[in-house]
Amino acid sequence: MKITVKAKNTQVTQALSDYVEKRFAKLEKYFANELQGTVTLIVEREKHRVEATIPLNRYLLRAEESSNDMYASIDGVVDKLERQIHKYKTRVNRKSKGAVDFADLPAVTEVVEEKNDDFVKPIKVKQFTVKPMDEEEAIMQMELIGHDFFVFLNAEDNAINVVYKRHDNSYGLIQPQFN
Repeated sequence: MKITVKAKNTQVTQALSDYVEKRFAKLEKYFANELQGTVTLIVEREKHRVEATIPLNRYLLRAEESSNDMYASIDGVVDKLERQIHKYKTRVNRKSKGAVDFADLPAVTEVVEEKNDDFVKPIKVKQFTVKPMDEEEAIMQMELIGHDFFVFLNAEDNAINVVYKRHDNSYGLIQPQFN
């Protein structure tokens, strides 16, 4: 597994880097292909937060953990990712009735734009590759990345749709119509 370790408000020591590599190597047993991922170590006040992102074929694994100890946060993220992998790999295999090939997925690109205008706050812009999928796959992807909504290209009608999580834990689908 090829892991890129980044840091915010702290330094990446060799010990931390080695520990991340060692813990994330545990995830290799679930995949045939070599994975690439990004782990960000963040220190905010007294909290040590770890964010991990691993792009897969059609999916994006993402986990975040915060604690008073950076090593405990790393362990927590790896445990969360392992549960996600097991949950979704089982779901996808059941749906497809066969093995799923987790190949490379283009990485999500984040661009942060800041404007100095008093009335405009900084905008976070995300760009990603849109792939055709059905509503069920879009819901799985939304749950996998931990968001309340997900924009996708509907494979049935080749239109951009949005699935979202409702307050009653059900799901909604937005199908825009253009005049």
